[in-house]
Amino acid sequence: MYIYCSIIVFVFGTIIGSFLNVCIYRIPMEESIVYPPSHCTNCGSRIKWYDLIPIVSYVILKGQCRNCGEKISARYPIIEFTTGLLYTMLYVKFGISIDIVKYIVFISILIVVGMIDLNTTDIYFKTTVVGLISTFIFLGIYYYNGLPIKTYVYGGIVGGGLLALIILITKGGMGWGDAEICTVCGLFLGLKLTFLMLFLSFIIGATAGVILILSGKKSRKDYIPFGPFIVLASIITVFCGQNIVNWYL
Repeated sequence: MYIYCSIIVFVFGTIIGSFLNVCIYRIPMEESIVYPPSHCTNCGSRIKWYDLIPIVSYVILKGQCRNCGEKISARYPIIEFTTGLLYTMLYVKFGISIDIVKYIVFISILIVVGMIDLNTTDIYFKTTVVGLISTFIFLGIYYYNGLPIKTYVYGGIVGGGLLALIILITKGGMGWGDAEICTVCGLFLGLKLTFLMLFLSFIIGATAGVILILSGKKSRKDYIPFGPFIVLASIITVFCGQNIVNWYL
């Protein structure tokens, strides 16, 4: 039964991953994520339902549009697979609970934010506002069930506040979108895990920056989006954060 549920969660994750691909592509283009239906960006032909099966359709079509032969980015099946894998890992960790629903929403938002920031170096408010609304819903559920919510409120204040302080001190060294997404992360993670998330994001960001500069792919004057590092650190924190905190203490 456990294996069957894991398979169902994985398949569900790949389907949501396909939708996340639409968000990642259309939000920066300021297009509706609902209309028009999925279509080839080269020839404009509408994609049939049987060519929209996550991962499978990409393999069958050999990464090409059925109508014009335009190459389809491998990013699409990678995000579908990654989303399915992360959802399955959440199921293994949290089982069927309110926490798995919360973190499914959280990780879905992170994937969209991280990929858009990586592609465009921008974090769009319409993505972070979805995150903020989601946190308020889950905090309301927690409060209704008598669970403490102060730690999540403090996490949001600290996450967004520290990034805002850095932005003000460095006079634009980071974008305000980074502060927005850190606020969302703090509201999802709570105070203790927010500190860990921030620490990991700076460590991962600094390491990646040094590697990019030493490899010649970036110079010291080039802008490196910080959002993907926040996203990666947040995902690590969701799965390993409490163990890391316990080990440190």
